[in-house]
This record gives sequence, C-alpha cells and structure tokens, in this order.
Amino acid sequence: MRLGIRIFLVYFLFVGLAGYFLLNTVREQIRPVVRQSSEETLVDTANLLAEILHDDVKNGTLTQSRLSQVLASYGERRPSAQIWGLAKNQVSHRIYVTDAKGIVLLDSSGQDLGKDYSRWNDVYLTLRGQYGARSTRSDPDDESTSVMHVAAPILDQGQVIGVVTVAKPNSSLQPYIDRSERRLLTLGLGLIVLGLLVGAALSWWLTRSLRRLTHYAQAVSEGERAALPHYKGGELLQLATAVERMRTQLEGKAYVERYVHTLTHELKSPLAAIRGASELLQGDMPQEQRARFAGNIERESERLQQMIERLLNLARVEQMQALEDEQQVAVAALIDELLLAHGARIDAAGLQVRQRIPAGVRLLCDPFLMRQALANLLDNALDFTPERGALAFELERDGERVALSLFNQGQAIPEYALGRVSERFYSLPRPGTGRKSTGLGLNFVAEVMQLHGGTLAVDNVEGGVRVRLWLPARRLS
Repeated sequence: MRLGIRIFLVYFLFVGLAGYFLLNTVREQIRPVVRQSSEETLVDTANLLAEILHDDVKNGTLTQSRLSQVLASYGERRPSAQIWGLAKNQVSHRIYVTDAKGIVLLDSSGQDLGKDYSRWNDVYLTLRGQYGARSTRSDPDDESTSVMHVAAPILDQGQVIGVVTVAKPNSSLQPYIDRSERRLLTLGLGLIVLGLLVGAALSWWLTRSLRRLTHYAQAVSEGERAALPHYKGGELLQLATAVERMRTQLEGKAYVERYVHTLTHELKSPLAAIRGASELLQGDMPQEQRARFAGNIERESERLQQMIERLLNLARVEQMQALEDEQQVAVAALIDELLLAHGARIDAAGLQVRQRIPAGVRLLCDPFLMRQALANLLDNALDFTPERGALAFELERDGERVALSLFNQGQAIPEYALGRVSERFYSLPRPGTGRKSTGLGLNFVAEVMQLHGGTLAVDNVEGGVRVRLWLPARRLS
C-alpha cells in the first residue's frame, strides 16, 4: 500500500473517530441543556404567580376570583410566533394551585380540582421548604410524554400557605432539540468532510513531494540530467539536499574516471603523430619533408588545443543541472553575428547563405550557451559544405515545438554514422582534407539542447544535411 494512502487512512480514522465522539458528546448534552434552560424559566414564572396569587390564597377567595377564567382564556390563546424559524401556535403551560395541605384549588386544565397532590414531589417538597420539581411521564413507556413540573411556595409572613406549580410538556421543546441536533449533525459532517479534504490534500502534497524526490533519484541513477526538486524547508529540503550532495560526490568521481579514460584514449592519436614527426625531424631530410612534418606537428597541436578547450566547455555544460542565466535573445541578430564572424571563411568558399528567420523572433535561452551551440553547428556545416555551396537558416513549427534549422548543401551522412554523430569524440572525415575534428561539437550542442528542454536532430535531406534544434514553443516569442 502506498505511503500516501496509508497516511490518508490513518488521518481518516482519526478524524472520523474524533468527529463521532465529539458529535455524540455534544448531541447528548443538547437535550438536558435545553430542558435546564426551560426549567429556569419555569422557576421564574412560578415565583411570579406565587406573588400574584398571595392575597386570594390567604383570604380564601381563589375559587371566587377571575383567575380561573383568566387561566381558561390563557389556554385557548393561539399565538402566531416564529421562534428562530420554528412556528409556535399554542400555549403549553399548565398551572395549578394547592393549599397548605396539598389539595388542588385551581387547575388551568380543569381536570384535577379537589384532588390531593400532597404526595407529588413538586408539592411535597415545596410544602417542606425545599425546591419542588418533578418530571412525570403520562405514558411510562414513552419518554416524549414526560412533563416538567416546577413549584413555588405561596408565603405569608414566612409560612407556606399554598403552592403554585407551572408544568410544561417536554414535547413542546422537542422541535428545538431536533433542529439543534440536525444543525449540529450537518455542521459536524461538514467539518469531518473538510477535515478529510485537508487530510487528502496533505497526503497528496506529501506523496507528490516524495514522488518528485524519487523521480529525481531515479533519473540521477540512470545518468539523466535532472533538476533538484525545490522545497521551501523542513525535512524534505534536508533530504533533497542530502541526495543532491551524494549525487554530486558520486557523479564527480564517475565523471573524472570516465573523462580520464576517454581523454587518454583520444590523446593517443595526436600525441603519436607528434612524436613520430618529431623523431623524423631529428634526422637529415629534405627541406620540403621537414616543412611537411613540422606542419603535421602544428596541426596536431592545434587539434589537441581545440580538444582540450571543447572538453572544458563540454564538462562545464554536462555538470550543469539547470540553466543559470536565461534571457530573451533576438535569434536573427545572433545568427547574423555568427555569420559575420565567419564571413572570411564563407566568402573564401563562395558560399550562398540564406537567413530566413524573422527579425522580431526572440528565444528564451542562455545567451552564451546558445551562441556556442549555434557556432558549433555553423563550424560543422562549413566543414562539410563544398565550394559555392549553400547554407540556410530557417525557423520551423510543429505543434508545441519549434526548431532552429540549418541546412548545408553537400554529401549525405552515411547511414551507419547518422545515429552517432552526436556521440562524444565521434567524427567523420572532412571532404577534401580527410581530417577529423575533435568529435565534441555536436555532443556539446546536444547537451545544451537538453538543458533547454529540447533535442538535437540530424537528418539527410535532398541535396545535403539538415540539423534541427528542437525547443519547446513556449521559449519562442
């Protein structure tokens, strides 16, 4: 199972269980809290009525007063109230009054007049100077039928002369409890879903960060050029830095070993030629032969110098993991500059050069590396173009790619060599002289293209060879 899935499952279980216990705990507290609030209101109401009824109870005129009629009218009222979105259209209080012996003197429901309530807790406790309250179910098996009763003493000079009880059915509170539970459930589920989304996002981010680092390590292990993933801080940055440091150390050792081996092999040929010519020059020979061998030494020395310089440039490019200096460069102006620098050689060979890249085209690139790459292409094309031949620079588009194209008239590249021309130290004999180059020019161009996210393509076409530098279209403007 993937790490991201394991992290998400653990987070899911934690959020789910925490959410369940929290919602269940809060839900269990809603019902008693609502009833406690209602009981507090009943206490106030009962004590208010105790003061209002004092005189009638003391004088024994309660049954002759208008209070029974008032309570009957109260029970018939149909209020039209919207309480936090819930409609209330009937009153739900029941009020009854007992004397000091617990006998019911007045009952708003009219059903228990004259009955003995002295054994009910609300009356029993109040007559004894305690807080009298009870909750009684009309149906013992149905909790929703319970009714809260809160009593208050009717006092006369500190003596209890009667009790007034205010009763309210819990069913009248149930709609508010149900609504609160629904809202709590909706909010809780929303928070759980939000928490899971945050967990999924966190899991995705962590997995993506680790995957980027994994891909980087795999690319490095396969010898590919890869940019170090960017992290803002924390353990991932430390891990990425450690991997990069290890890559640099290992790659540096392997790079040195490979180049020492390759350079040693490539230096053998020019050094052998120089040594052979120098040995021959030590003996007597005609001046013409002496000049020819001295020329050989000079040419091989130049070849060694070019090889060393190009190896240094290639080594610098191969060690780069990403471009360090990207700028908008006018492509046509850059090519014109290169053509001007090679003007003497072009004129001497009588070459026809066509430059068909619009002046306004700009390329996002490393100016120094791109100039060197194009210079290598031009040098290579000039080496293989016959006298009075043709060169052509063009711009090509292919969907999400663009190409800087250089065509040179001349012989086609042999099929066996077509796929190897960009290999390090691979070179073909130049027409006319038969000499080979360092074999590093096109390899350098390929490395520069890779840094720019592009590729080098060399193809035989009618009348010559076309080299294309394919680049992402987003780099061109």
